[in-house]
Amino acid sequence: MQQGDQEAVALLYERYGGAAYGLAYRITSDGSAAEDVVQDAFVSLWKQAPRFDPERGQVRSWLMTIVHHRAIDAVRRRKGRNERALPEGPEEFVATRGRPEELAEWTLEAEAVREAVRQVPDEQRRTIEMAYFEGLTHVEIAERMAVPLGTVKSRLRIGLEKMRAYLRPRVVE
Repeated sequence: MQQGDQEAVALLYERYGGAAYGLAYRITSDGSAAEDVVQDAFVSLWKQAPRFDPERGQVRSWLMTIVHHRAIDAVRRRKGRNERALPEGPEEFVATRGRPEELAEWTLEAEAVREAVRQVPDEQRRTIEMAYFEGLTHVEIAERMAVPLGTVKSRLRIGLEKMRAYLRPRVVE
């Protein structure tokens, strides 16, 4: 993909499209919006391909991060703050379509992430849940938790580092 090979994008879509759709659908609760999010995410992946560094992570993680952010943006555009339909916590993100082997892999990875979240101390875990599962901004989290903004950022960074360390030996691509 970094060399402009469109076949690479097609292969990535074949491999991760169902999981990407599942995540987008879980966040947006709207099939059409989820499809738009996935398309937008793959276009973004294509445009940003030269920036990808395999030493920093996996393509799947990069894609799912893009999907996550785009889906939250779509929900925020579509609904007012009080009507937001985001998950309450780190429930399993299950694709509503896709190949069975892809769904099985996604389920195993979701369980590993849930376990990694459980390994993080309470304040860091709650901060991560608010940011990634409720879609709150850092400022909103600081207000809700009644802590300084810097504390929120530190808790997120440290909590995610702990999760990364927990998941690193379990990651298989």
